[in-house]
Amino acid sequence: MYNFFQGYNLGFSNSLFASYMDWFHNFNCSLLFGVLVFVTLMFVYLILNSFYFKSKKIEYQVGELLCSVFPTIILLFQMVPSLSLLYYYGLMSFDTGLTVKVTGHQWYWSYEFSDIPGLEFDSYMKSLDQLDLGEPRLLEVDNRCIVPCDVNIRFCITSADVIHAWALSTLSIKLDAMSGILSTISYSFPMIGVFYGQCSEICGANHSFMPIALEVTLLDNFKSWCLGMVE
Repeated sequence: MYNFFQGYNLGFSNSLFASYMDWFHNFNCSLLFGVLVFVTLMFVYLILNSFYFKSKKIEYQVGELLCSVFPTIILLFQMVPSLSLLYYYGLMSFDTGLTVKVTGHQWYWSYEFSDIPGLEFDSYMKSLDQLDLGEPRLLEVDNRCIVPCDVNIRFCITSADVIHAWALSTLSIKLDAMSGILSTISYSFPMIGVFYGQCSEICGANHSFMPIALEVTLLDNFKSWCLGMVE
């Protein structure tokens, strides 16, 4: 039963912002379910109430007032948490400790660390004969994008050809990569681990074969990886 209801929910949240998004999603679903129940009960009441059909000439000022007040209250309930989310997201973009440029190609990703000269590489999907034990099929890549945890990172996303989308669902990240346009998103990763995603725009024949593998590690490990990549 848990798996059945979990299918209608968002995936496991691996960051603070993703947890807020998950809570806002659940809050909206609960709110909309309450609206559905209320409207259904009103329909049943009007259908079963014979007095309603005998008094069509009566003006229902109170009903009109309630039909204006209730939607306003519902919008206010949605406005407060949504504005809080936007405010929190805006605070993340004020200060960044690292900038990563992500470029989408047909059909692979390129990463360039702007603050570290010489650190740039391409990321291709691993074939079946290259996979190690435990690595997910169609999601693992030969060069992961490795970033430090608890550091505010700015991702600058663009495309070299058609429209792609850099999407990591467990982190609530999805940004279109368009040629000639540099889209930015700032993010902080509090949890260490490897997070997988895929291009979520239909970008051609091999659209499903350009995965995203983002590895979040400790700052000291990130520095060692950078030295190894640059050398």
